[in-house]
Amino acid sequence: MSIWLAVGLFVAGAVLAVWATERLLEGLIGLGNALKLSAFAVGAVLSGLEAENVAVGLGAGANGLAAVALGSVFGGAIFLVCVALGLGALLFPLEVKLPKPILLIFASSPVLLGLGLTEPITPRWVGLLLLGAFAAALIYLVIASRNKNFLTSSEIDSEIEEAQSESHSLLVVIGLTVLGIVVVGIGGELVAIGAENIIAGFGIPAFLMGMVVTPAAIELEEVIRQAVPSKKGRHDVSAGNLIGTLLYFTLFNFGLIILITPVEVAPLVRNLDWPFLVGVTWLATIFLWRGRVGRGAGGLLLASYVVYIILHVIFR
Repeated sequence: MSIWLAVGLFVAGAVLAVWATERLLEGLIGLGNALKLSAFAVGAVLSGLEAENVAVGLGAGANGLAAVALGSVFGGAIFLVCVALGLGALLFPLEVKLPKPILLIFASSPVLLGLGLTEPITPRWVGLLLLGAFAAALIYLVIASRNKNFLTSSEIDSEIEEAQSESHSLLVVIGLTVLGIVVVGIGGELVAIGAENIIAGFGIPAFLMGMVVTPAAIELEEVIRQAVPSKKGRHDVSAGNLIGTLLYFTLFNFGLIILITPVEVAPLVRNLDWPFLVGVTWLATIFLWRGRVGRGAGGLLLASYVVYIILHVIFR
């Protein structure tokens, strides 16, 4: 593939993902209103699901590509926290009031991944445990967020009222949600294909490719999912996407990989990727605990990702 075609696919995918995210946002808000659930909960359950990430992880695990399989979990989650949240906050600071137990779930979910790294091959019983923890966490998120307003400013509240005044039928909001999820996935796939072909000629080492490059390419649309709702004042949807996606990555995706296609655990995953994920998640939790992820916090998270890449280059 020519470099110009790769760039064209990358740009087209990004534009498509932005458009689809706006449709998805309309659908999530409408579903929240129709089902009497918070937009945060709907965003966590629906927007957080990353079908392409699941497919990459299971496919790589089945073909013995442990670096790519584990990269879809660890690399993807680190990209989500550092780049999607960091760049999103740098562009549009996130202001949200989340219940402390939800933040504790967010902070503890990557810690559980350590159970899957205790043996040379990921043990299947840990997969069952992680999937059970995922189900319990998601149920709690939905229950704990009922009838809750996680937004902080009167300006944002006025935008909520405006959004709620635009009533759509249940069929329409379901259609918008499905359309948004599908087209965001298509846009994300175009972005990933373009990005992978742009970097194909650089001779990147396998583990750096598995843990950094491939997850970043697959999850580039997460930046859009974080930034677009915040730009429109729906910080609760951005927060729901962040927390839901992390739970999917750490508990659901990793649980499925361990249960269906156990993979070999390289020492670098245990000594670098896992503790780094725990550290940046705790850092993000501190910002969210204060109710705001501002531009300074966003810059710090982005800088952390640069450090992560440098460490992978050094210890490859």
